Order: sequence, then C-alpha cells, then structure tokens
Amino acid sequence: MTFTKAPIFVTGAAGFIGAAVAERLLAMGQAVVGIDDLNAYYDVRLKEARLARLMSHPGFSFERLTLADRAATADVFARHRPSHVVHLAAQAGVRYSIEHPETYIDSNLVGFGNVLEGCRHGGVAHLVYASSSSVYGANTDLPFRVEQTVDHPISLYAATKKANELMAHAYSHLYRLPVSGLRFFTVYGPWGRPDMAVFLFTDAIWHGRPIKVFNNGDMQRDFTFIDDVVDAVVALLPRPATPDPAWTGADPDPATSNAPYRIYNVGNHSPEPLMALIGHIEEALGRKAELDFQPMQAGDVQATFADVTSLAQAVDFAPRTPLKEGVARFATWYREVWLGQIAKDN
Repeated sequence: MTFTKAPIFVTGAAGFIGAAVAERLLAMGQAVVGIDDLNAYYDVRLKEARLARLMSHPGFSFERLTLADRAATADVFARHRPSHVVHLAAQAGVRYSIEHPETYIDSNLVGFGNVLEGCRHGGVAHLVYASSSSVYGANTDLPFRVEQTVDHPISLYAATKKANELMAHAYSHLYRLPVSGLRFFTVYGPWGRPDMAVFLFTDAIWHGRPIKVFNNGDMQRDFTFIDDVVDAVVALLPRPATPDPAWTGADPDPATSNAPYRIYNVGNHSPEPLMALIGHIEEALGRKAELDFQPMQAGDVQATFADVTSLAQAVDFAPRTPLKEGVARFATWYREVWLGQIAKDN
C-alpha cells in the first residue's frame, strides 16, 4: 500500500484481528494508533500480550478508551487526525449476545456511530470496518454471496452487524465517506480468540476435557486463517470504495451503491465439516478428543460458505492457507506461546 504521513487508526488493536492488522501495517513502515478498552469478555492476559508485541514497534501508539464514549472518541480523532481507519472493535460472539444484549448495543451500535462521526468530521480517506458472516442469518442458499439480501438475522450480534452496514451506507451517501464492510468468516490462527472453536477445542483436548459438539457434529464452517484475513484488509485499505456506475435503485445491488460503499466476504471459500476440524486438531496435538454431542444452539447456523468473487476482483484476493496447515500452526502457537508463556500462571 502507499504509506501515509498521518497515522492509521486500528480499533480493537488488542483483539485478534486488530492486533494482526496493526502488526502488518507497522512491519510495512506505517504509523498506527491502536484503540482498545481491554474489556474482560475473555482472558485479558491474551489481549495484554498482543498489545505488548505492538508496543515494541516505534511507530505504534496506544489509546485506551471505550468508543461508546462520544467525547473521548471525538477527542482521539481530533488529536491524531488519522488518514484511514480500520474499525475492528466490537462486542463479538453470537451466544453471548443472547445473555448480554446491552453490551452489543453500546459497543456495536453507539461505538460504531461515534467512529462514523469521527471519520466524517476528520476527513478520513477510507473506513474499513468489520461486519460478519453472521449477517446471512436464516439464509440457506450457499455459497453466501454479497449480492444476497440479509434481512433475517437470527442473533442480536448479527443484527448489530447488519445495522453497521446500514449506518455506513447512510454516512457514505450523505457525506461521501468511502466505506468498505468486511464480512469475516470464522477467523482462526495464532493469537486467536479463546471463545472460538479452534481455541476451545484445542484447549479442551490438550487438558483431557470433553468438547461440546453442537448439532451432533453436523456443522460446516468456512474457517479462514488470520494471515489471509490480514492480506485482504491491507490490500483494500489504500483502495477507497467508489460509487458503482452500474448501480440502480430500480434493481439495487446490496453490496454496492451510487455512494462510495462496498461489502465484501472475507473467507476461505472452502467449507469444512466440524468433525474434520476436530480430526486436524487431534492430529496436530497427538491426542484424541472426548466428544459431547449437543443439539443446535439458539442463534447458530448449520453451515457457512463464502463466495469471495468480488474481493478477488477488487484486490486479487485468494485464500492460501488450508485448514490442516492453519490448525497445525495454531497448535504450535498454543503449545509454545499460550502454554509456555501466557497461561503458565494458571
């Protein structure tokens, strides 16, 4: 990408994808301001360890704040005046949203609105933000395509991500703010989130605990390795969304607009059975899993599968990490870093 003299904001910089994106930008010589509130949704030691790696870079500075705080968010935009923003801060998790809806309202709606305002008033050249494959909700027509309508979310988390896309379009239309929304599909890899299947299963298998296998194992996911996700984000960032000259209100394409607005799927384009994932983890660890088969959970879906055609056309994106390789790389990190350094105090 073409570097800017002004810093790039990465919100959620202590999170999984945020830390990886920030680290890549820093390695490329770009100044980065990381923003995070270091909340305790999962083990804060993991967030602190990610952040410590970023703090070793001279081009990195950190702002600890909650984006739902309107005044604090406006202040950080005014002080740093970023050229681009990668917005990855959000309250994640489908199941958690059923028990704690208020945190999703505050973080994913109020916080995102404050980021949009900061970008609008700060003249940001491009806002790239995290949406989610969860927005496809009750859709069953696979693979999921950005041209599909996504009006039937089945969790509050998904609804807030769909709302983000609508809010982004409104700002793009009204203020010509270039915005690109990325629907991430089950991202995993080293430094990943402990509430997601790859980490949960690995940790349970290693310690001899049973793993909960929902829908009795009849599940498929488009598992996407973190390096492939970062490739997509960094490639899109210097390419601001532009109006689609072919867009028409008579037959509107949900993924484009006559405003500078785009939606992309970021996935591996290769759905894998959940039981195959478990087999790869068993092989990587050299241990067998004890399976606890469970019915489908509320808010969950049976399968996800990303059509990444539009992303490939935009930035020549091609996922390059098969699941077996990615799981092996995660397992190595889990043993050598998580067990060896971070979790040793348990």
